[in-house]
Amino acid sequence: MTLINRSKAFILLIGFFISSLLLCVSQASFVSSGDFNKDFFVTWSPSHVNTSNDGRSRTLKLDQESGASFASTQTFLFGQIDMKIKLIPGSSQGTVVAYYMTSDQLKRDEIDFEFLGNVNGQPYILQTNVYAEGIDNREERIHLWFDPTKDFHTYSILWNIHQIVFMVDQVPIRLYRNHADKGVAYPRLQPMNVQASLWNGESWATRGGHDKIDWSKGPFVASFGDYKIYACVWKGNPRLCNGESNENWWNKNDFSSLTRVQKRWFKWVRKYHLIYDYCQDYGRFNNQRPKECNLPKY
Repeated sequence: MTLINRSKAFILLIGFFISSLLLCVSQASFVSSGDFNKDFFVTWSPSHVNTSNDGRSRTLKLDQESGASFASTQTFLFGQIDMKIKLIPGSSQGTVVAYYMTSDQLKRDEIDFEFLGNVNGQPYILQTNVYAEGIDNREERIHLWFDPTKDFHTYSILWNIHQIVFMVDQVPIRLYRNHADKGVAYPRLQPMNVQASLWNGESWATRGGHDKIDWSKGPFVASFGDYKIYACVWKGNPRLCNGESNENWWNKNDFSSLTRVQKRWFKWVRKYHLIYDYCQDYGRFNNQRPKECNLPKY
């Protein structure tokens, strides 16, 4: 083989390698179809799950017989998930609507939105939590600044190599940074799927369990719709999900912290709507706060 032919063969081989690599990366990235029947499956009580004919919306029902839940067909390592939710109207005390990501392992990682039902006329409480390597105890609670039962609102999880950001209608309400280099556990190795559920949490959900479910007001229905999932599908190789690329845009440096406008909104939420922060609960930890509480949020 001549030198020129060898050069051509080498160039073709390199081109094939790059094309294969790009194909692997693009296959790792996932954009949702918008159809609940395609992207999710029912995990609990199909009789209490109702999906529209076009698959674009879904409801979960809670009654004395059962609650209900569904989960994504794919598992992911990093990405952004947006879910529109309309919560249970009226007297919903004791009920819990949950929307979260979980690895479902013994020492699981998990990122939680939990909407705690309320006595009619009282504000809904949104509780967030982060599990890392099986440890949680990282609850925060806020009062929402609108009535979440009147219309759909978007609840988002941005989870990347830098941080976890909880957002409500694109307003950041909570941050959990990747301080793994400082000995703080961070969800970064276990793939997670997206789940949603409606269940009986009357033992703790409303005023510490004081207000029980009023079954005469049931059945209780929560509505879900117009979700979006931009995430890296787990293929068994974390390198496909850990990198910064146009496909894995959520890992880019632009998403390593909040923008100036987002920081203003975040501070507004903390000042006017935060009602509980585990980092401020000194008595709970005998004045030995978790390490991340003494590190920067952004």
